[in-house]
Amino acid sequence: MSTTFSAGRSTGHRRAAEGAVFSIIMALSFSHFLNDMMQSLVPALYPMLKGSYGLSFAQIGLITLTMQVTSSLLQPAVGLSTDRRPQPYSLALGMGVTLVGLLLLAHAGSYVMLLLAATMVGMGSAVFHPEASRVARMASGGRHGLAQSVFQVGGNIGSSLGPILAAFIVIPKGQGSIGWFSLVALLAMTVLFSVGNWYRRERSAPPRPRSLHAIAPPDLSRRKIGWALVILLVLVFSKAFYTTSLNTYFTFYLISRFHLSLATAQIYLFVFLASVAVGTLIGGPLSDRIGRKSVMWGSILGVLPFTLILPHASLLWTGVLVVVIGLTLASASSTIIVYALDLVPGKIGTIAGLFFGLSFGLAGVGAALLGRLADATSIEFVYQVCAFLPAIGLLTAFLPNLGRPVRPDAVRSRAPA
Repeated sequence: MSTTFSAGRSTGHRRAAEGAVFSIIMALSFSHFLNDMMQSLVPALYPMLKGSYGLSFAQIGLITLTMQVTSSLLQPAVGLSTDRRPQPYSLALGMGVTLVGLLLLAHAGSYVMLLLAATMVGMGSAVFHPEASRVARMASGGRHGLAQSVFQVGGNIGSSLGPILAAFIVIPKGQGSIGWFSLVALLAMTVLFSVGNWYRRERSAPPRPRSLHAIAPPDLSRRKIGWALVILLVLVFSKAFYTTSLNTYFTFYLISRFHLSLATAQIYLFVFLASVAVGTLIGGPLSDRIGRKSVMWGSILGVLPFTLILPHASLLWTGVLVVVIGLTLASASSTIIVYALDLVPGKIGTIAGLFFGLSFGLAGVGAALLGRLADATSIEFVYQVCAFLPAIGLLTAFLPNLGRPVRPDAVRSRAPA
């Protein structure tokens, strides 16, 4: 009986621990939701800011470039620093910087102040993403794809709400109403402070046994790992450039081609961003089951037929196609990050910072370049050019096969007698 009692008690402790760890992943996802919801307000306001400040497409692209490049340059540095010396409460600190950026954006009276506000929002994001990815991986129990997807889908859902909030709150109430969202930043800081407490306790606790879902270290040379990382970065370039064409300019495209109202165009943008959230949630767990490379194949190259059709579609089919594009393209979001972390498992902060930072930076550069292209030609021409970007997904063929869970029985069967 004592044995049964002990086994039951240990099972209860194990379930409680798993519940506590899952609660950390959900807290990170919720914080990511709040962070990206606030961040997405900036591009959602572009049509209003364009009219209020008399901005060109190139100037709008420069706002995105400022926010994204700030985040891009800082994220790898933050990740490298926290790999050497983890900072449990840096998550809450980064959210505080975002709060300051929102207040500046609410009261900006000039284009220069808009750029400064975008810089602060980018800095807050730079601190948040690498360290949040580390904590999500710590709390994953070895199910890295699932944890990364749950974490990232919070951000995708938050991003999808930006256009809705802009259409029904900020645009009717004016630019100053952005200041109300500082309360959201305070809520996120409170949640992240609690996460920081768990993180600090976890670092001082004894190491846990390897999970049944642990990933075996890759048996690859440094050169092969380096080339695989380069290919992943090129795939991120393809994905980021196409995604930013929709995030930044899709409303302008709908207004120009189909003569929609701003509010209606924002709803279409919301539909696309919501499909991105669903695609992100599907991609990670799917990669845990069938492998990272298979998901990247289907995601990046698989979206090509739909992007080629989009510039020639009617309004009805445009709505359908952006849902398919969002679902398909986003399924690689968490998969690429987890694949890179599997390649270099000892540098979580550095790798997460590099890939998140590059994604942000390329999105900013893409927004600026595509804005200039739209000024020189037309917004419709931008989508005709971007339609070919997913063809870069052919490079996935050169990636090594890894990323499937390795169970202890499989490891034992390969062990020498």
